[in-house]
Amino acid sequence: MSTVQQIKRRKRIRFNSAYLFIAPSILLIGVFIAEPIVQSLWMSLHSWTIGGTHQPFTGLSNYVSLMRDTRFWNALKVTVIYTVCVAVGQVGFGLAIASRLRRTTWYSSVIRVAYFFPFIGALAVVGVVWKFLLDPQVGLIAAWASKLGFIPIAWLQSTTWALPALIAVGIWKNVGFAMIIILAGMQGVPDQLYEAATMDGAGAWGQFIHVTMPALRPTLLFAMIIATINGLQLFDLNYVMTNGGPLFHTESVVMYLYQRGFIDFKMGYATAIAWILFLVIMVISFAQLRLMRYKDVD
Repeated sequence: MSTVQQIKRRKRIRFNSAYLFIAPSILLIGVFIAEPIVQSLWMSLHSWTIGGTHQPFTGLSNYVSLMRDTRFWNALKVTVIYTVCVAVGQVGFGLAIASRLRRTTWYSSVIRVAYFFPFIGALAVVGVVWKFLLDPQVGLIAAWASKLGFIPIAWLQSTTWALPALIAVGIWKNVGFAMIIILAGMQGVPDQLYEAATMDGAGAWGQFIHVTMPALRPTLLFAMIIATINGLQLFDLNYVMTNGGPLFHTESVVMYLYQRGFIDFKMGYATAIAWILFLVIMVISFAQLRLMRYKDVD
């Protein structure tokens, strides 16, 4: 056997043995991720009821019914409004805060921690806290409004203000995460670019527009996609704060999925909702990648 053939054989053996190391991960992914995904697709094609002895095959009837379900469309509208407002808000405010806290000093570090701290808490806990803060009878915000001479607003009981209140809490909860991501991106911008812009006569605003923003494009893309996916999966916050009310004005797609699957026990219909949501997330994420795509030469 020639030397070249021996080298190729060793490479082939070394490459094949690598599968032994990733086999446990592949097995776990197959059992706990791939198989449930396939099973959920199969369930969505059946009139699948928890506890039922017979699960008849219905084809695409669940999806057809879903297209005619006004409650689903209302939940999708609420979810999209929440997602757009929260994603744009948290990334926009995160960018503004990161720009002000770009230089590392002792007080900027303290302020960064203060902004990031709400992100650590669970959404359910944050929801409980803000539910009490916004309570028109015993809430701290109502008490401050009364002292200032304003009439307290029943934020979470109002069809007008319930969704804006959720959006505000969502932005407050996640703006620290966007700030940290954007700060990390800013730290990667070479100082030479700012020095060159200064020599060309660019002020602070010009440097931000022509140096910082182009360099942050991949970072902003990542932050927007993560914010969008999190927003489309809205459940904990509105479940705790409003339970979908008043009059379904804050009911999200995931909350409606939960209602149909675990309250009404219509798992076939619930998995159809899950697949529609999955497709919506994929389409929106792909659109964001196309709209905010960048090249290394930018």
